[in-house]
Amino acid sequence: MLILTIRTDKPEAEIGLFENSERLAYEQWQAHRALAETIHTKIEDLLKNQGKDWQAIEGIVCFEGPGSFTGLRIGLSVGNALAYSLNVPIIAERGESWLAQGITQLEDGKSDKLVLPHYGSPPHITYSN
Repeated sequence: MLILTIRTDKPEAEIGLFENSERLAYEQWQAHRALAETIHTKIEDLLKNQGKDWQAIEGIVCFEGPGSFTGLRIGLSVGNALAYSLNVPIIAERGESWLAQGITQLEDGKSDKLVLPHYGSPPHITYSN
């Protein structure tokens, strides 16, 4: 199973390709405020460098947080959109072993269907009158 992994909770974003639990490719870059502009290109390049295309993705694992409000929203939105459009399972995990736990869940046939961010605390929202 070809698995795409996405972690966007901090300024340094991470994506990876795994064949089951075997890492094929992994990239980290200083995405910071350019995450929305760079993540699709980075994923496409990662796939091309492995001789794969978008349709080769068979599952997605995302880091769900806690972390950057905007970073998590972007990463999880990309993960959800890809999972939906490719009709593949998606899993979100947190903690130090998020990657291994997510891959194990995909291999066990599980899917969250839709992943949501975990911010670690309520968002700070300013209300206006």
